[in-house]
Amino acid sequence: MKLNEMNASAGAKKAPFRKGRGYGTGNGKTAGKGHKGQNARAGGGVRPGFEGGQMPLYMRLPKIGFNNKRFATVYAEVNVSSLNAFEDGTEVTVEALLEKRIINKVFAGVKIMANGDLTKKLTVKASKFTNAAKEKIEAAGGKVEVV
Repeated sequence: MKLNEMNASAGAKKAPFRKGRGYGTGNGKTAGKGHKGQNARAGGGVRPGFEGGQMPLYMRLPKIGFNNKRFATVYAEVNVSSLNAFEDGTEVTVEALLEKRIINKVFAGVKIMANGDLTKKLTVKASKFTNAAKEKIEAAGGKVEVV
């Protein structure tokens, strides 16, 4: 048997239903569309999910899914450049940062970021440091302590 010799089994293929081919077919005249109205027109009907201007169901239902934002650890971020506000040889702590108004709130701790340059020799005590920030503080002759 070859592909070009194959045929479908008897009754497997059904002829498509031809609408609007006279009332003798049982589906003539309006061709199953009823009388007038939006759905009877050519290209008529509405897009899926449209509810006639009413707020659709998919917009009324609450949005679901997981977002880690409320569980994420948030740190008060301080740039290395803002540490120049302290005197040479000072010990920079969370309390000192709050006092100088460099940060307003501590959150889960203080993280020192590497933006800017440090010109003073400081001992910085914070919860976290970026590697570049650590290098900049130590390059200026300071010390880094993770609290």
